[in-house]
Amino acid sequence: MISTQPKKIFVDTTNSFVVQFLPMKQPPQKPTASELEILHVLWTLGPSTVREVHESLKEKRAMGYTSVLKFLQIMTAKGTVRRNESQRAHVYEACLPAEQTKRQLAGDILQRVFEGSASQLMMHALADRKASREEIEELRRLLNQYEHDEHERSRR
Repeated sequence: MISTQPKKIFVDTTNSFVVQFLPMKQPPQKPTASELEILHVLWTLGPSTVREVHESLKEKRAMGYTSVLKFLQIMTAKGTVRRNESQRAHVYEACLPAEQTKRQLAGDILQRVFEGSASQLMMHALADRKASREEIEELRRLLNQYEHDEHERSRR
């Protein structure tokens, strides 16, 4: 029950203090399509300057140097890449390996789009394009390995 009695409140204005808000650790934001293109370059070349990333990207599509720089600055703020400022030209590198990023993105799509159904994901992925014989063999090998690993885990 809430009291309706008047209350006296005293405020001490003689002391000043600072309240510091620390940001809560948030999961890394998913990269955009353009950020993924930059990540592919960094995964391929390794740590690279803005110029090196720009040179690699311009072979595939038109993107200005300042656009690449801005994307890398945004990606640094997001925690997708890290910047080494020890040299005159800053060097950028991906924070996570390609496989880990791809696994996280695939898991996100699996949950958000296919409600956790791996078979639905695979059926839709294969429905729109012809998979090569090598890709199908690799999928079979991965499924066999998965079944073997599951069988081993259940025996423990």
